[in-house]
Amino acid sequence: MILWQLFISYLKIGFFGFGGGYAMLSLIQNEVVVQHQWMTNAQFADIVAVSQITPGPIAINSATYVGYSVGIQTGHLWCGILGSVIATFAVCLPSLTLMILVARFFMRLKHNRLVEGAMRGMRPAVIGMIAAAALLLIFPHSDAPGDQNFIDAWSWVLFGGVFAGSWRKVNPILLIVLSAAAGILIYYVF
Repeated sequence: MILWQLFISYLKIGFFGFGGGYAMLSLIQNEVVVQHQWMTNAQFADIVAVSQITPGPIAINSATYVGYSVGIQTGHLWCGILGSVIATFAVCLPSLTLMILVARFFMRLKHNRLVEGAMRGMRPAVIGMIAAAALLLIFPHSDAPGDQNFIDAWSWVLFGGVFAGSWRKVNPILLIVLSAAAGILIYYVF
């Protein structure tokens, strides 16, 4: 039953998650943290962080991890593997199906005024979903002590430094390396 819920949840995410991984974050968080409570906000923030440093889209990386975590909760390793396969397949299925259907008609509709207008109309919605995802990561729904993403003032300082660096167009890889080094120094050395 839990694997079926996992499939349905990630199928919904795949169908309604337009705009890429960041736009999907609020949908993923709603399904995984809020509705099914398969993990906490802090665990979800960890998934987002790990998804950023591993190859592949955020939705697929999170589907694989959440599927494994949910499956392993049953107590069997094979259920974890099956859960990761089911969630990953479910999040990819809508895109695969739609792309096969749309690819046949795209060349004919590419310069259609209505299609171009629809694409322009989706841009603000995607930007809004990305902003909502950022706010959900910064201010989670839960007030539980271990469920906060920004646990102290140093978290805010690191966030501000990375934000300022990205605003000034600092190389993202350098920002990741510097953030990791600062986190290790702040939280493990001192």
